[in-house]
Order: sequence, then structure tokens, then C-alpha cells
Amino acid sequence: MEIVTFVGAAAALASMVSFAPQAFKIIRTRDVSSISAAAYCVTVAAFALWLTYGALKMDWPLIATNGVNLALSAFILTMKLLPQPKREKVADALDPGA
Repeated sequence: MEIVTFVGAAAALASMVSFAPQAFKIIRTRDVSSISAAAYCVTVAAFALWLTYGALKMDWPLIATNGVNLALSAFILTMKLLPQPKREKVADALDPGA
């Protein structure tokens, strides 16, 4: 594997994995008080633009990575914006044992 491919794959994996702990914490605790809605709005917009860029270039690594990142960051933003009762229902559906 070429070094450039390895570095790109590592960066893509790190980007995708970085949102998972926050999403799992929100599901587990139902607490979004420390989440910045404004920051996640910008993050979601950025990933949507990167995904669009990748699609226009037909660049599958960009599409896959930014698609996953968009889904995770949009989930976090949605949970932040939902009222508490709806947030509880979503979290219960995703983690019924909690």
C-alpha cells in the first residue's frame, strides 16, 4: 500500500470514528447540554458540501467517508434540536436496555 493511500485511509477512519463516542454518549445519557448547535450546523453543512464535492467528482472514498460523517453529525445535531421527550424516544429506540 502506498503511503499516500495509507494516510488517506487513516484520516478517513479517524474522521468517521471521532463522532461515534459523542453519538453513543448522547444515546446513553440523553444529555446534549454541552453540544453546540451552531458548531454542529456548520459541521453538518461542511460534510454535506464535501459529500456533494465527492459525488460530483465520483470519488468514492470522499463519498463514503463524508456520508458516514454527515450521518453521525446530523444525528448529533438532530438530538440537540429535539425536545427532551422526543430525544428520550429516539434514545430508547436505539438503546432499549437503558
